[in-house]
Amino acid sequence: MRWQKKAVSRLQAKDSSAAANGGAHHAHFDSADATRYHEASSYCPLTLMSLRILATGGTFDKHYNELNGTLGFAHSHLPEVLARSRMTIPVQLEILPLLDSLDMQDVDRERVLTSCVAAAESAIVIVHGTDTMKETAAVLGAAALGKTVVLTGAMIPYAIANSDAMFNLGFASAAAQTLPAGVYVAMNGQVFAWDNVTKNRSAGVFQPL
Repeated sequence: MRWQKKAVSRLQAKDSSAAANGGAHHAHFDSADATRYHEASSYCPLTLMSLRILATGGTFDKHYNELNGTLGFAHSHLPEVLARSRMTIPVQLEILPLLDSLDMQDVDRERVLTSCVAAAESAIVIVHGTDTMKETAAVLGAAALGKTVVLTGAMIPYAIANSDAMFNLGFASAAAQTLPAGVYVAMNGQVFAWDNVTKNRSAGVFQPL
């Protein structure tokens, strides 16, 4: 739809600028009225259940370059995903620098931790690369945040056919609203505790230790 494309393109332009400058972009996505995006503010009363989504990159957010056949980052897909999701819970979208998780360093994980600590929401979903999702989960788990934090990602980029991205985000969003405080990984239709999960690279799935 025309209104949807305009809303998505406006936020994507801001996302690209923020990522290029190594900073985060904060926006409120009003999923009850998908024609509008809002700068993060007091728009949603904090007495209502709301969800924070942190975008950190990973396969979920990669774009396919048709000219050279590679995958890389441009703007985040999350604005478009949220516009299509039809979620009715208020969502605060925070886009951190988009990285392949294999390129994540300690400073990048500290940035994710800082965002979780600062979040007013008690339910947080982190879109993350699958290769080092476990390492970031361990940093957050050790911090004992007192919030429900769920990491998820995708094995196939959102923009490519048959991607698991949309399902995983929806599954993780539900898990973040229903699980007790703690840090979890939600992949392949399963939820794992942060300290009891591993990626089976040969099978391409997550499983308990």
